[in-house]
Amino acid sequence: MAGAALARHTSSRARGHAVPGRAAGATGRGARGAPRPITTFLLTYEHMRWISAAALVVAVAMGSMPAFAQGIPGTRAYVAGRAGWDAIREGRNQEAAEAFALAIDAEPRDPSMHLGAGLAAYLLGKPTVARQSLEYAISMSPGFTTASLLLGDILYREGDIDEAIRVYEAALTHEPGNAMLNERLGKLRKEAELHNGFYQSQGAHFTVLFEGPADEQLAARALDILEGAYWRVGTALSTFPERVIPVVLYTQEQFRDITRSPQWAAGAYDGRIRIPVRGALGNERELERVLTHEFTHALVQSVAPKGVPAWLNEGLAVMFEPAGESWTDSELSASDKRLTLEQLGKGFAGLSTTDARIAYAQSAAVVRALLDLGGPPVVVSILQDLARGDIFAAVLERRLAMPFDAFIASLEASR
Repeated sequence: MAGAALARHTSSRARGHAVPGRAAGATGRGARGAPRPITTFLLTYEHMRWISAAALVVAVAMGSMPAFAQGIPGTRAYVAGRAGWDAIREGRNQEAAEAFALAIDAEPRDPSMHLGAGLAAYLLGKPTVARQSLEYAISMSPGFTTASLLLGDILYREGDIDEAIRVYEAALTHEPGNAMLNERLGKLRKEAELHNGFYQSQGAHFTVLFEGPADEQLAARALDILEGAYWRVGTALSTFPERVIPVVLYTQEQFRDITRSPQWAAGAYDGRIRIPVRGALGNERELERVLTHEFTHALVQSVAPKGVPAWLNEGLAVMFEPAGESWTDSELSASDKRLTLEQLGKGFAGLSTTDARIAYAQSAAVVRALLDLGGPPVVVSILQDLARGDIFAAVLERRLAMPFDAFIASLEASR
């Protein structure tokens, strides 16, 4: 299938071990210096805030530019900016930084390109450069809420809570009704009041629990990966989970590929990301793939808690994995076996391991076709329609203005 739209890309009860907080001022003691029992609470990590108000990469993965960065097609700035957003979506952060630098050289007054440069810099571990790019974007466009939210979260993570509050307050003068700005500002003000005493490190998006011994280093790396996935997948689909996602790390279970096995498919996402992680730091690339896959399930569930066929859920998860599209093409080219869309919709639990891999790859290929035809807004709309109980065939015809039979025929023709 043509991949132009998604350019080259994918329970036991937790015991409550605490992850030591990293926020400035977290001491593990109360305001009067009395130790508090660490086992009485779960600490969460604060990482980057990814903003649902930002349609910044409405079609990052689908080969089109964000709405506020359309520019003039064919110009050097447009081509470079598009390459930058595609690279961000695929996790090619260095290439993204280089592309946005070219776009800024060609069109230095486009704030969205400075946003892209800031995002790429942050993902490359350069918060100072990211801050400078985002501040410049806001100076050109003071009402650029996306840039303000990201800048505020970078400042917070770097320990500058007062400056983060100032950024959010300034942004609210331009968009006073923005729910995310108001929520984030309220949380930061509460934390600022406790700055010199003990407080829980409040994560915006994930809470860590351990099944087995706690491992701070592993938790920190897993959450860094998850926050990157939050930004990349969420901005590509222009939608984000509204609640904090619990993450259960099974530190006594050997890390392995859980995402393409029929056994794991039988245990549907239940509101928690569950990952066996013993030894995972020895294979960080695979850890990134697995965590990105599982976060995508969490995101899909936040949009459509019910009614999503297995192929759509798993197909999205594979397509947003790093190198997910190349894996899909490799699997499909290695086998002539195919399942019907009806079979794929019933789930993969009863399949053999070999057939399950084909099912995952085929599901990703079907999702790629949807993205090629309609882009991410249509896919999100389909998820919302399915959550309301609509039938997929009718939803597809309504959203794509295409007969369902014609869609199936196009899948057959592209084998």
